[in-house]
Amino acid sequence: MEKTCESVWKKCLQIIKDNVSPQSFKTWFEPIKPVKLDGKVLTIEVPSQFFYEWLEEHYITLLKKVIRQQLGNDSRLEYSIVMDHGTAEKPYTVKLPTKSSAEPKNTPVNVPMNGNNSIRNPFIIPGLKKVNVESQLNINYTFDTFVEGDCNRLARSAGYAVSNKPGGTAFNPLLIYGNTGMGKTHLAHAIGIEIKNQHPGKTVLYVTSDKFTLQFIDAVKNNEQNDFVHFYQMMDVLIIDDIQFFAGKEKTQDVFFHIFNHLHQTGKQIILTSDKAPVDLQGMEQRLLSRFKWGLAADLQMPDLESRIAILNRKMYQDGIELPKEIVEYIAYSITSNIRELEGALISILAQASMNKKAVTLELAKQMIDKYVKNTTHEVSIDYIQKVVCDYFDLPIEMLKSKTRKRQVVQARQIAMYFAKSMTKSSLSSIGAHCGGKDHATVLHACRTVNNLIETDKKFKASVQELQKKISINAK
Repeated sequence: MEKTCESVWKKCLQIIKDNVSPQSFKTWFEPIKPVKLDGKVLTIEVPSQFFYEWLEEHYITLLKKVIRQQLGNDSRLEYSIVMDHGTAEKPYTVKLPTKSSAEPKNTPVNVPMNGNNSIRNPFIIPGLKKVNVESQLNINYTFDTFVEGDCNRLARSAGYAVSNKPGGTAFNPLLIYGNTGMGKTHLAHAIGIEIKNQHPGKTVLYVTSDKFTLQFIDAVKNNEQNDFVHFYQMMDVLIIDDIQFFAGKEKTQDVFFHIFNHLHQTGKQIILTSDKAPVDLQGMEQRLLSRFKWGLAADLQMPDLESRIAILNRKMYQDGIELPKEIVEYIAYSITSNIRELEGALISILAQASMNKKAVTLELAKQMIDKYVKNTTHEVSIDYIQKVVCDYFDLPIEMLKSKTRKRQVVQARQIAMYFAKSMTKSSLSSIGAHCGGKDHATVLHACRTVNNLIETDKKFKASVQELQKKISINAK
């Protein structure tokens, strides 16, 4: 019987199914379609670039094994990636060969350095003649895996504009700032990767401020300061992470000042990240701070509830995991500090369930979340208050945030505002924003109304007390 792409792939799937979990099989292998068999070359269609990269990163050894079992040792696998262009009648496909087995995982692609062999490259072993630079970009940190929301829309949009036209927008430098765990590093890598995708000839370099400083110290010791400066001045796109660690390091700031000036004057793109806005950076020279303000400073804030749920769903999709909606929502309501802790809580729950060979239940999630936040001050969030109030009145949370003036909804909204003011440190304007864009005067009016009803309506007072107990359980 003559082999077809369908018959070969069907046999491959039978083997794969025995070597991966049911959830991983459903997530990563069921969507694949065999499209062509040309001799010993099997072409499969995958839904996206992200999907292809995940297969290459996590399942390439298994894929090679099953393909060779069916087609022989000199067989090859090619990918057809669906690129959705909306109005196109047929999906546009691009063929990609399987990555070389000799290429290590997560190894960035070498970028030619214009053939200049005279300058020492601080990123390679001394003595190598050819000057190449690895972009130092993490291929897992892409725009596809960066969940967009109100908390990061400006920074993400500016980053995407920069990746389309590096050095050619008003966002130069682009400074992304925010607290720890908000996604600054992820976004910086995503911009660099997108620039490499759209402008393969550009020399892109990502470096942490600590590594930059250590390289500069080595250059001074070896009397190679000029090589150091010239190397960095050759970049088309320079990304420096955690610029705040330059604080107090006068010599490092001085050398970076000269590199910055050269890159900016020659139309090269500079991308910086920091845990503070430029105005709040201490120990930095004023001439540098003034240059940081030439472009755009965009902040990353803590994601809202919807974004936190989306981040958890994305994380689960990446890992081939499914959890009940109520558990995902509970984690998102409970962890409001930063994205890193949000993902850490999810991993802790999964690890605990796996080690004890238990199913992930809401009760297990609650136990793990309590342990996870036990050693930190756990302030109840506005999102959680709204959830408890909406559950109590049997209202969808969207109704609470709407403009409707129905009596029950108005009362629930006022109670949520009342608890948000008394049980959180949020400003009146922030509370109003969470309740459908109301202003601070509306929040004050709501709090006065609830206080008056507590004093005059025993039934209303009992409801408020019951709600307070429900909310306080989470605040302990």
